[in-house]
Amino acid sequence: MVYAVVRASGRQEKVEVGSIITVNRVAGDAKGNVELPAVLLVDGDKVTTDAKALAKVKVTAEVLNDLRGPKIVIQRYKNKTGYKSRQGHRQDLTRLKVTGIK
Repeated sequence: MVYAVVRASGRQEKVEVGSIITVNRVAGDAKGNVELPAVLLVDGDKVTTDAKALAKVKVTAEVLNDLRGPKIVIQRYKNKTGYKSRQGHRQDLTRLKVTGIK
């Protein structure tokens, strides 16, 4: 069993070939491919954490689609002063499918 832990949009994700992950918006190349840097590689019983060895590892993924996350409502309220503030946010996300770990 081969899997890797990759750095994607400020977070770390455990991925295998064929797994689908959702990360913050990333732009792919012209063909819709993205290369993710590996932090850890597990190949059966062999675990690789050395930075020089991981520099040679390529984790490739293809962009399936761009989407938006759930609505988050931000509310602020101060008692007795009449201060109320309300704001909404939806994060831009990208769904990726891992195509190879080499």
